[in-house]
Amino acid sequence: MILHRVTRIHAPIGEVFAFFSDGNNLARITPKKMRIQFVELPRQMGAGARVRYRVRVFGIPLNWTSRFTEWKENECFADAQERGPFRRFEHTHAFREVDGEVEMTDHVDYELPFGRLGKYVAGWPVKRELERLFDYRSKVIAEIFP
Repeated sequence: MILHRVTRIHAPIGEVFAFFSDGNNLARITPKKMRIQFVELPRQMGAGARVRYRVRVFGIPLNWTSRFTEWKENECFADAQERGPFRRFEHTHAFREVDGEVEMTDHVDYELPFGRLGKYVAGWPVKRELERLFDYRSKVIAEIFP
């Protein structure tokens, strides 16, 4: 399953990349109802760094560990779930300058547990929840970078 979003941000690319490179800002762009709490947040982000956190999804508390698999300053970074609720969850964040703005592309490639049964039972609700999360992020990003 795939979620793909493009967001235009009115700020210099270095400022935008720095914002999204700071793990503390993940809490700023995550809905309060998800109650994100960091267990482990590296001081220096980059390929190989791990982030561990607790989050609530559908009211259920979950532990999640992500590892950064790719890191190109002011261009892109990617993280993959090592431990969490998905069978596979890979999120790529790409940044490029377009007409004096930054075009940020989020590409999430994920697979639910339990194969076809998981997709049949939870596919639509999970997809909708991810869409709501990215809708919220777009709103907050527009407030942070007016």
